[in-house]
Amino acid sequence: MRRAFRIIRNIVLVLIATILVLAGALAFNTFSHGSRQIQVAAIPRVAVDEKAAAGRLAEAIRFRTVSNFDKPDQHADALRGMQAHIERSFPAFHAVAKREVVADLSLLYTWEGSDPKAQPIALLAHQDVVPVAPGTDKDWQQPPYDGVIADGYVWGRGSWDDKGNLYSMLEAAEAMAKAGFRPKRTIYFAFGHDEEIAGTGGAKAIAALLASRGVRLDFVLDEGLLIIDGMIKGLDKPIALIGLAEKGYATLVLNAHTAPGHSSMPPRETAIGMMAAALVKLEDHRLPMQIRGTVADMFDTLAPEASGLNRMALSNLWLFKPLLLREFAKSGAAEATVRTTTALTIFNAGDKDNVLPGIAEATVNFRLLPGDTQASITDHVRNAIQNDRISIKPFPGNTDPPPVTTSDSASFQALARTIREVYPDVIVSPGLMVAATDSRHYVGATDKIFRFSPVRANTEDLKRFHGTNERLSVEGYADMIRFYRRLIENTAG
Repeated sequence: MRRAFRIIRNIVLVLIATILVLAGALAFNTFSHGSRQIQVAAIPRVAVDEKAAAGRLAEAIRFRTVSNFDKPDQHADALRGMQAHIERSFPAFHAVAKREVVADLSLLYTWEGSDPKAQPIALLAHQDVVPVAPGTDKDWQQPPYDGVIADGYVWGRGSWDDKGNLYSMLEAAEAMAKAGFRPKRTIYFAFGHDEEIAGTGGAKAIAALLASRGVRLDFVLDEGLLIIDGMIKGLDKPIALIGLAEKGYATLVLNAHTAPGHSSMPPRETAIGMMAAALVKLEDHRLPMQIRGTVADMFDTLAPEASGLNRMALSNLWLFKPLLLREFAKSGAAEATVRTTTALTIFNAGDKDNVLPGIAEATVNFRLLPGDTQASITDHVRNAIQNDRISIKPFPGNTDPPPVTTSDSASFQALARTIREVYPDVIVSPGLMVAATDSRHYVGATDKIFRFSPVRANTEDLKRFHGTNERLSVEGYADMIRFYRRLIENTAG
């Protein structure tokens, strides 16, 4: 009996010791890391003529610069019309900057710096927009291409993506040129015309032109992550996420081939049946969720800013990772940051109700986490569908994830400082850009690429991105102008 008691006592003591060690480790990890936020002094809020600026952006929306992969020149007239509007709207900037048309429809502005030894920077935006989904025009509160200003917002396709960034850069540069500002380092403003269809005609040509001139950039800033509010539990402040990494882009076209025939005598296997089975297997065998690289760095940065149990969970991913991933899996936007995503986007087969088609074709789009490649995704698809009768071909414009930018540079610190100065209520953190941007074409020009759009957004706002009722608040647009002005002052002043 005594021996049994001693055994039980020893087990209890071991459990208590284990709990104490675990509690100590959790507490140490939770409270040993302080805030990474840059402390900044308050700066005066620069005056912006919000009404006039919003009016110019609204006019820009009326140019239907819609990209189409099959008809890449369909928006040429609209682009040239908007470019003429840009020239009329920003005369002071055009007086100090050199304007070049690249690849017939893209724009490159060079604002020469006073110090030829200072490494230049590049601010990127794109002129084109995605189309409005057929049949959804009636669902918009304001017509998508009318550029209406109502209820404190500029409404329309492109207000957010990406004419808001493009025009706010120009508004900032115009105001600074009028004030007599001259940058110390050269600033390039690069505005591609086909970002929404991979940027291979515009941004890629601009990057090649700069490379041919021997230009090496200190950093590139392109559209990207946002100032998000209410999307991470335990954080009561908005989070400004700077994309230091970007997902790769891989679209694969799958084709199933069988002999066509009469629907009255169907074989056991049909092209549509084979393809449908393959697509079900792809959705059932999605790639695993992972926390690594930039996403892990994001959680490390956010952990000290969280409260209570959320701070403990973010500070101890070695223990709480499964719980965190379970929470992220509840939201498509959140899950996209921790998984190489699989999206079935196009399906084509058949043209008559009583004829068995000989071909069924499906298009699947993958957004690749850094570490995955086009080759590894192709292997994943082949292993998942297990059907040699289905061919797999890559789509033009596919790219592997670009190299990850580090957060230990002076350029990152300047960007973070600018955000904190203009948006003093936010937390700044590295992040992973889940969509593709024109910046990927500048990998050869710099090792520092940042993807950030100074736009405040909540969960509901994200549904407007490439969706219905895209809009940008007039007040928020004025802050975007202030942001780009301050960024130029901090990085090129």
